[in-house]
Amino acid sequence: MRDDFIEMLQRNSDHAESFQTTFDDVQDSQRPDVVTVCCSDSRVLQDHMWGNDEPGRVFTCGNIGNRVVQRTESGTAVSGDVLYPVEHTGTKTIVVVGHTGCGAVTATYDDLTDGVSEPAGITHCLELLKPFLESGVERLPDEVDRTDAINRLVEYNVDRQVEFLAESDDVPRDVDVIGVVYDFQDVYSGRRGDVHVINVNGETDVDALREEYPEVESRIERRWEY
Repeated sequence: MRDDFIEMLQRNSDHAESFQTTFDDVQDSQRPDVVTVCCSDSRVLQDHMWGNDEPGRVFTCGNIGNRVVQRTESGTAVSGDVLYPVEHTGTKTIVVVGHTGCGAVTATYDDLTDGVSEPAGITHCLELLKPFLESGVERLPDEVDRTDAINRLVEYNVDRQVEFLAESDDVPRDVDVIGVVYDFQDVYSGRRGDVHVINVNGETDVDALREEYPEVESRIERRWEY
């Protein structure tokens, strides 16, 4: 074993010590309030970003590109990872969490513009993302630099994932679908680590969202109005 994993086990001992009674109410079942779909990225601390240390509260999914889709024999469908808590535990809020500087969005952008060579597993993931990003790449203004292009496409990808969920017959109409971007690159006006709301049930107009949700007005912000 490498030293870094041994250190993780040592930290887990501290975790276990403080969690001895925390699982009492959720040992046999779960009813999470929210399911989040985050990008698999070491910089995105999926539970910690919400200040969550309560088992059973957030059902956390992760994959590169915060995708909500999977391919089945009958076509593209809502990922079972996302759908499970909605279908079986009564979860009424889905949050799609993109992040600034997303490597999956970057790789998909490069594949769409220049072509890339990746191992089969990564190529499969990019192929799932490409249909969501292709029209966004076409809409990019000519004058934007690469960094700005990627962060615009991060928002675009979140919007398209939200749209897919909102249009799916598998997601009940009373489930809220929210799109956000986690920023650690000083792209938005908040602090590093702030989550910025960009989409609520398909509504992307910042002024409209701020008017409807004044209690979180300062957290509603977009970089791209396309």
